[in-house]
Amino acid sequence: MRWPLSMNASRLLALLVLGCLAAATAEAQRWGSRRYAIEDNTPPATEFIVSRWRYGTNGRIGHMGWSHNYPDSERSLNEFIGRTTRVQVEDNSYRLLELGSPEIFDYPFVYVAEPGEMALTDQELHNIREYVERGGFILIDDFDGDHLYNLQSEMARAFPGRRLERLTSDNPIFDLVHTVEDLLSMAPYVPGGEPAYYGLVNSKGHIALVACHNNDVANFWEYYGSPYYPLKPSIDAFHLGTNFLIHAMTH
Repeated sequence: MRWPLSMNASRLLALLVLGCLAAATAEAQRWGSRRYAIEDNTPPATEFIVSRWRYGTNGRIGHMGWSHNYPDSERSLNEFIGRTTRVQVEDNSYRLLELGSPEIFDYPFVYVAEPGEMALTDQELHNIREYVERGGFILIDDFDGDHLYNLQSEMARAFPGRRLERLTSDNPIFDLVHTVEDLLSMAPYVPGGEPAYYGLVNSKGHIALVACHNNDVANFWEYYGSPYYPLKPSIDAFHLGTNFLIHAMTH
């Protein structure tokens, strides 16, 4: 009688193992879809909506660099702006757009992540030039080290004859609404060397693009409540974002 009982027990164990594996696979697929199946949002009709661009990539960061911190960083920035300014905005006032789409021209403020992975198509190059000349503002963030060279190369393709110029701490864009007294306060909490800010102007001479090199302001927006991102540098990151937004709306 023991042999049949042992066989039944083996079958039961096998079924239990298969059940656990199936549950684990389903859970992994569920979390995987949350990580990679990144969807657009339908924002309310507010005065300000922050857009995010999905662009052509070289695969250096797995073709997903554009998605880093989305959409939690946008929600946190909108929450801060809504509570500290008179700009009409809600937490979910954000959009995800293809850079090659004509929809980008409906949103004058855009956040772009990980430009070290940029490999822009001809249509994307055309759109980014047109976007800047129409008065749009681009905030480029979340990159360090030699990723700057790729950004410089792609911007030279988009804007022949123009260069990214380093912005000094006395530039009015850092004192537009909030005075950002220490542009290096985020340095201990980000990779790379000393944080540096680069700007590119449009044909009217207004700053139309700011690139935050050796920095990741969106991390401070998203994780400002965690012990890894202290209050002071997080406040500076929110102040930067607010200044850039107001600059975009007034220039």
